[in-house]
Amino acid sequence: MVGDPRFLPHPVEAIGQLIQFLRRKIESFAGENTFSLRLGGTFITLFVISLSCGSGWIIEQFFFKGHYLSIPNQIRYIILVLALASSLAARSLSQGASNVLSSLNDNLPYEDLSLARKELSHIVGRDVENLSKKDILRATAESASENAVDGIFAPLFWMIIGTFLWSNSTTLPGPLAMAWLFKASSTIDSMLGYKIGKLRWLGESGAKLDDVLTFIPCRLVLLTLPLISKNWIKAPSIIRAAWKDGVNDISPNSGLSEAIFAYCADIRMGGINKYKSHYISKPILALQAPPASKESIKKILKLYPRLEIFWISIMISIHMIIQ
Repeated sequence: MVGDPRFLPHPVEAIGQLIQFLRRKIESFAGENTFSLRLGGTFITLFVISLSCGSGWIIEQFFFKGHYLSIPNQIRYIILVLALASSLAARSLSQGASNVLSSLNDNLPYEDLSLARKELSHIVGRDVENLSKKDILRATAESASENAVDGIFAPLFWMIIGTFLWSNSTTLPGPLAMAWLFKASSTIDSMLGYKIGKLRWLGESGAKLDDVLTFIPCRLVLLTLPLISKNWIKAPSIIRAAWKDGVNDISPNSGLSEAIFAYCADIRMGGINKYKSHYISKPILALQAPPASKESIKKILKLYPRLEIFWISIMISIHMIIQ
C-alpha cells in the first residue's frame, strides 16, 4: 500500500502545530468580533496553504536542479518519493482502524470497551465516552470510509494534477506542491471546521476551501470504487443508490464517500452522532445492509490499495497516451 512512511515525522503534525499557534493568536486578538474571526480564519487558510504548497515546490525544484549542487540523482529521488509518500495517509488510516478492531475481544464474556473507545477517539471527532460496541464499529467504518477520500484519494488526485502541470513546465507546482496544498486545507478543516463557538466563523473559509478541493476526488471515488469491488456490470446501480443516500448529508462530500463504501463493503452506516454535547443526525446509508462488523471494516481497508493501484494505472495510461 502506498502511504506515509512509518519512520518519518508527518508534515501534518507541523501544519497542525502552526494552525494551533495561529488560532490562539487570532482568537485572543479578535475576541468575540465575528468579522475579525472570519478575517483571521481567512488569513490562517491562505497563509498555511501557501506555506505548505511553497515548501513542496521548493523540494520539487531541489529535485530538478539539485545536480547543480552535485547531489546524486539517487538522493534526490529518495527525498522526493518519501515526501510524496508522506502525502498519502493509507498506512495511518488502516492502522488507526485496525487498532480499534484489535482492542475488541470477542472471546471474553464481558468486554471492557474503554481501550476501544480510547483508540477510536484518535480517528473520529465525535464523543466516544458512552458508545456501545455496535456504535464503536459503526464509527470505525464511517471514519475509514470518509477519511479514505481526505487522506488518500483527494491528495492522490491533486498529486496527479501536479504531475500533468509538470508535463507543461517543471517550474509550475508539481505533485508534491499540490498534494501538500490539499493536506494543509484538509488539516485546517479537521481542526477548525466546526460550527460551534468561535470556530463557526474562524473555520468557515477553511471548511469551504476543503469542500471545493475534495469535490471532484470524492465523485471520482464514487464512480470508480464499484469497478474494483463489485461486478462492474452492477456499478451503475450501486452508484445511483449511493448517490441517492449520500446526497442527503449536510456535507457535500463526506456523505457520498461514506455511501459508496457502505454499498461496496455491504455495511449499513449513518445515525445519530454526538459532537461536543451537540447531537447530529446523519442519513442512513445502505439501509438493507447488515451493521458494521470487524470483517466488513477489514473489507473497507482492503479496498484502499486496490483503488490506489487502479487510479495510478489510469494516470499512467493517460500520461502515455498524451505524450
